[in-house]
Amino acid sequence: MTTLLISDLHLHAGQPDIVHGFLNYLEREARHADSLYLLGDIFEAWIGDDYLGDLERQVIEALKKRSDAGTRIYFMHGNRDFLVGDAFAEAAGVTLLEDPCLTTLGNRRVLLMHGDSLCTGDEEYMTFRAMARDPEWQAKILALPVEQRLELAKSLRLQSSDANTQKADAIMDVTPAEVDAIMRAHGITTLIHGHTHRPAVHDFELDGQHARRIVLGDWRPGSGWEIRVEDDAEPQLREFTI
Repeated sequence: MTTLLISDLHLHAGQPDIVHGFLNYLEREARHADSLYLLGDIFEAWIGDDYLGDLERQVIEALKKRSDAGTRIYFMHGNRDFLVGDAFAEAAGVTLLEDPCLTTLGNRRVLLMHGDSLCTGDEEYMTFRAMARDPEWQAKILALPVEQRLELAKSLRLQSSDANTQKADAIMDVTPAEVDAIMRAHGITTLIHGHTHRPAVHDFELDGQHARRIVLGDWRPGSGWEIRVEDDAEPQLREFTI
């Protein structure tokens, strides 16, 4: 049994190398996987399932091909693609996951998250997150014409980029106490997430037990990150060439 987990590809037309890298990943690496977890921010922006450009259609087609071939594919919303909906999931042959999601990988229970909800020190972002995940707010946004949604997505990306340049690194990383709390609440000692773009394996003690937090990295031209679980072996974080 092989399970793969990836996140933070931020696919968009301006980075064709990453798009092609992901399509190749689905064709080659994921071909041998029983399960593939996409843990958020797969797309740089998603303005609704009713808008499909060439990139979106290409990705949906590739996901459906891999799903039809037998790989179970799971999709968790990120802070960039939180408007992905049921129509996308059906067309792509993927299963939407709640965040957080408790699952079994190998012989261990693992908590999967995108990771943005752990960054409680960034109060400005947490306020936006609460609004953006509200079903009523989402319905209002999805009711706007496509052109307005495209402009809104562009504006939000620029605001986010500008804001992040003025924030201390620690504010944009996870809050350790929040990590402890969510792991304790779910009774697990292994947490996997993305979002922070700080790939690492963190070993620590939680209530007298050894605990581990594994952070996926973001994909860039030439390289990507995955977590690979083979049978009952420990999850392995790996950078690879795309």
